[in-house]
Amino acid sequence: MAEPTPSSSTTPSPWANKYRGATVADLDPPPALSTTPQTPIHTALLAAFERDYTHLTVLSPTTKTLLGYLSTPHLRELLAAHKVTETDPVEKAMVRFKRRGGEGGYRVITLETPLEELEGFFDGEGTGERQEFAVVTDPGRRFVLGVATKGDLEEFVRRRPA
Repeated sequence: MAEPTPSSSTTPSPWANKYRGATVADLDPPPALSTTPQTPIHTALLAAFERDYTHLTVLSPTTKTLLGYLSTPHLRELLAAHKVTETDPVEKAMVRFKRRGGEGGYRVITLETPLEELEGFFDGEGTGERQEFAVVTDPGRRFVLGVATKGDLEEFVRRRPA
């Protein structure tokens, strides 16, 4: 009889059996659309609109380090409330990732991340904060490989045979 594997601290969802070992790579996430903190908001918004993206990753222009993201729905709210203007730089509206560990810290999602773990990330397990999307990086967080959304996960489950 095989040794039981240590269970993770997360309780599997009722959908976990439908994932059957699938990982983020099985979602075939689309490439991320990235911008820099100094890019004018109108340029970033136009790029997102042209590609029908709701989130853009924000990278350092020199090191290409992942700094945060820009949510276009939130950006539209900020523009409507006159909290930012279209000529302001992206850094005035972006959400910065917290780099330190602990509550609310940056969580690494890779192509090898199991889908039940991705679902837990979207549901806020460990932080209490629900997430709209996940930035998929290499394990060392040097490269942004793509973006996965909760909708991508739900679509995967719908299309996968029972």
